[in-house]
Order: sequence, then structure tokens, then C-alpha cells
Amino acid sequence: MRVIQLGTTAYADSLFRAGELIAAARQGVAFTGAGISAESGIQTYRGQGGLWNTVDPKFASIDYFLSDPAGYWTNAKERGGRLLAARPNLAHEALAELERLGHLAGVVTQNVDGLHELAGTRRLVELHGNGRTVVCLDCGASEPRAGVQARLDREMPPRCRACGGGRLKPAVVFFGEQMPVRAVREAFDLAAACDLMLVVGSSLVVYPAAEVPLAAVEAGAPLIIVNAEPTPYDELAAVVIAGKAGEVLPELKRIAAAA
Repeated sequence: MRVIQLGTTAYADSLFRAGELIAAARQGVAFTGAGISAESGIQTYRGQGGLWNTVDPKFASIDYFLSDPAGYWTNAKERGGRLLAARPNLAHEALAELERLGHLAGVVTQNVDGLHELAGTRRLVELHGNGRTVVCLDCGASEPRAGVQARLDREMPPRCRACGGGRLKPAVVFFGEQMPVRAVREAFDLAAACDLMLVVGSSLVVYPAAEVPLAAVEAGAPLIIVNAEPTPYDELAAVVIAGKAGEVLPELKRIAAAA
């Protein structure tokens, strides 16, 4: 393992090593967390400036939502607006390009912001759902978050228009809910078959999602970690780069494309 910091003398060598590993991959998988979207204005959950430092996690629990949908939507209104305004950054775009170049088989993400899809990633596994869509808990209909967001000022809590009054909830996994079985299965299938696991912007402390990179390592794939803070898996990695995803990923893409 080589842990490096931006601006140090080891930085260029470690970038080159990581870029070489990516260039050699034909079935690589990227596993992303909140850190990749921080440069798009999406607040991370943990660490300095994290959401859970200022907002009680109960507001993201299914029990709280079911007991007080209006309270949830009131609390989430501002964050929903920021999510819808966010756009992919250079890191999202770099991963989409690495997929297009044939080095990544797909992206597995813990994020619910939809930015990988907007950046052009074709095979995307969203372990925690997508906050740009809202679903009705009563009839199962779905609609874009933007439409619901636009009527929160006059309708609180928002109600399903398909069935005429059902409870609307963002299509994300709340605390107390199970992760989608199909997405979990696909994520572990990708990990078991990959020839490289590239972790970007994840603290790797949220389970069972954090077991996906571990499955790749156990199957023999080299591990690259790009994250602002140390992770529990750093000792398992071939290369660890401490830095911003939007700065590191474009460099890795450039090196891999030129190899």
C-alpha cells in the first residue's frame, strides 16, 4: 500500500501506478460514496461538515417518515432543492469516460444524487436508491422529484396524483429499510468478476455496502482508494490517494487513456 497526499514528491509516482492499474483493467468496478459529490455541492454525511453533525439522523428513518411525512418533507425541502440543482463534476465525468474506454464494467454507488447517470455512466448500480425520483407508498406510482419539490409550498405533505392522495416518499433507502435485493446482488456479482476495484469518496464504514469492495479484494482484484480521509480498508489497497476526487480522477483517466 502507498498512501500519498496531493503535492508531495510521491504523488506523481502513485498516480502513475494507479493509472497503470486502471489501464490494465477490462472489468474494473468503481465504488463511490458521498465524497465524490462534495465538489458538486452535495453535503457529505460524516466527517467534518457532514450532514449528521447538524441534522438528527432520525429525519432519515422510515419510522419517522411514516409517523410524520409533513415533518420529513419540511426538513428535507431545502436539501431536495440543492440535490436537484447539483450537476456532475470532473470525477463523475472521468468515471463515465473510463467506462466508455473499456476499463470499467460499471459503477456501484452509495449515493442517491443521480449524478453518475447525468454524467453518462451506462451500467450503474444504486445501492441506496435515487433521490431524483419519488414513489407512492400506497399505489407504487413514481414521478420526478422536481415536480413534487415545486408544489411543497402549497401541498404539505405532498400527495400522489396517480391515486389521488397516497403518501409520497423519495425513492431512497431510509434507515430501517432494506437495500434493494436486485441492486445488492448485481453489485456483488460485479465485484466478484472485476479485475480492479476503484473506491472513490467513500469512508467504507457503512455496511453492508462497504462489503462490496472487500468482495473484490477477496476475489483477487487490486484495490485503489481515492478518499479525503483514511478508511478501514487502506491496508488492503495497492494504492491509496488522499485527495479530492475532482482533482485525482481526471489525472487517473488521462494516464489510463495514454497507456
